[in-house]
Amino acid sequence: MFASKDYKLKMGSYLAKMFILLSLLELYEARKKTEPQEVKVDEEEEEEKEREESGLKRSGRLFGGLINDVKRKLPWYVSDFTDALALQSVASIFFLYFACLTPIITFGGLLGDATEERIAAIESLLSGAICGIIYGLFSGQPLTVLGSTGPVLVFETILFDFCRDNDLEYLPLRLWIGLWTTLILIILVAFDASALVCYITRFTEENFATLISFIFIYKSVEKVLDIGHYYPLSSPLISYPGQCLCSPPNGTSIETPEDFQWFQLNRTACEIYNGTMDGPGCITTYPDIYLFSIILYACTFSVAVFLKEFKFTPFFPSKIRSTISDFAVVIAILLMTVADAWVGLNTPKLQVPAKFQPTWHGRGWLIPFFGEKNPWWTALVTVLPALLATILIFMDQQITAVIINRHENKLKKGCGYHLDLFVLAILIAICSILGLPWFVAATVLAMTHVNSLRMESECSAPGEKPQFLGVREQRVTQIVIFALVGLSVLFTSVLQHIPMPVLYGVFLYMGVSSLKGSQFFDRILIMFMPQKYQPDYVFLRSVPTRRVHIFTVIQLTCLAILWLIKSYKPTSISFPLMLVVMIGVRKLLDFAFTQRELKILDDVIPESAKRSKEEEEEEKKLEEMHGGLMPNASSGNVAITLANGNILKVPVEKFNNDEPDQSAINISEQLAQSGIWQSIDQQAQNTPTIVEPKVTV
Repeated sequence: MFASKDYKLKMGSYLAKMFILLSLLELYEARKKTEPQEVKVDEEEEEEKEREESGLKRSGRLFGGLINDVKRKLPWYVSDFTDALALQSVASIFFLYFACLTPIITFGGLLGDATEERIAAIESLLSGAICGIIYGLFSGQPLTVLGSTGPVLVFETILFDFCRDNDLEYLPLRLWIGLWTTLILIILVAFDASALVCYITRFTEENFATLISFIFIYKSVEKVLDIGHYYPLSSPLISYPGQCLCSPPNGTSIETPEDFQWFQLNRTACEIYNGTMDGPGCITTYPDIYLFSIILYACTFSVAVFLKEFKFTPFFPSKIRSTISDFAVVIAILLMTVADAWVGLNTPKLQVPAKFQPTWHGRGWLIPFFGEKNPWWTALVTVLPALLATILIFMDQQITAVIINRHENKLKKGCGYHLDLFVLAILIAICSILGLPWFVAATVLAMTHVNSLRMESECSAPGEKPQFLGVREQRVTQIVIFALVGLSVLFTSVLQHIPMPVLYGVFLYMGVSSLKGSQFFDRILIMFMPQKYQPDYVFLRSVPTRRVHIFTVIQLTCLAILWLIKSYKPTSISFPLMLVVMIGVRKLLDFAFTQRELKILDDVIPESAKRSKEEEEEEKKLEEMHGGLMPNASSGNVAITLANGNILKVPVEKFNNDEPDQSAINISEQLAQSGIWQSIDQQAQNTPTIVEPKVTV
């Protein structure tokens, strides 16, 4: 009798196990059929799709890329104006106004010296207004800010010297070069030449962006030090070239006999004896202006940085902190301008032209096609220098556009490389006819524009870092900025109170802030860090540190070569052409690094996105090891979905991977540890019970 009872219990236990196992297998097969299978997309297909979305895939028809850009940007056109309705846009306008105005005036002064005032400051202001407003209204990427660049200045200088040496009129010849350049650029747009931009990788982008940032930093320091030449210090430790000797006054007296050694007297003793200091080394000194200019320069940068980071402090509500951070540079300019006025020293000020008229009296606002000296054939031969100008403008424009459109900026409204180039071609024609300087995309100004419009989440928990949400993509800021640039002639009485050292401090801030988020700059800093203090960057997880340093040294070498080429005047005109060389260098790295290493070090996916992606992949692998879902030890039941749709719940008090609790139901240890059983255990938490049939064995 007892044997029969034990036999029945054993049979019941086996039947229960078989019932549960069959149910699990049935559930697994059903889930396998209903779940969508992952489609593995080839990396080349992903890149091809990405190029197509950004407009960098050849369309195969004339102006196909331009038409696609227009179709891509047209649905966003209204929102490009409505999205600007934020206080952050106002802060960006004031900041970028000063950031754009100063280099435009400086460039105009340099161009005036190079062309004997044919094109100078007032022409630069007018060109900035026309180009900025039209580009802001019709471009494909209005976040890209136009400005003056070094290669264009060198080109203008060489062209003017050629015209002067060959007795040709500069402005008419320049007009034909501009028209040919416009035609060539439109041909490039027609054949989707901007698709070549897809060969520009992070290696080339960050080399150019870092170089321009370093140049901004270097030039700002250089400009402040130049103030010392105009307002020298008075110190016995500083000697100036030439002699400065004391001369006796007219006639002598008992106190000053004829054999008195006047040349041995210093300035103070010479004044006591009524003498005068003469000689080429006698420089009028200004003991306070130079030092105070350095103070203004340093304080402007420091205040701007402090206020920009103010939103991360615990003081005041988040809205106030965010507003102060947005207006950081504007507040710094106002504070330092007030400090300069309060001290009352004659520091160098911003000089804006007061009259709206051509700088050179021998020209008007419309340039003749030939003038009085140029023969008719100059209209044909100018196609040759126009080819060089086209290359300079194309490279300058597109490298900046690539940097602005990079993935880490999280732009949502798409790119417009072909449309940008088409609008720029029209602007070059307009500027050539009016005798105005050509403006192209300015790298640091454009990066500063993007950084000033960054949107971040509000921090609600203590110590929580704000999440980057994207950029406020709109057209209003650029339009208003350059409209104000054109109206600056009317603001002369106000702008002339702004000290130049303050604006140099703004340039320093722009150069430093542009380096933020650069993987190249991060890798440079890592070279000087002990390994245990290095941040948790994705490329350090996947690539040996030694290989990372080798890659960084190669990039630093290229950066140094670019710096030398741009700094040496005869070769600076070829600076944009080095873009092609950088692409070639990057291609050669395929022989020194594996494709996996290059994909990690030269990928355009932002660091935070790559880290998240890597962590998701690790979690996915872990889940696959456990059969798809991790077990939930806190659940009190295991739910089994039957074929008829009902839910069978079996109580399990303690259940985990290490020690499965078999007290509630007699199942094997292998079955308890199976991924299918564990996935069902987790599913039980969120699945409503339709019916709970009682299992009797």
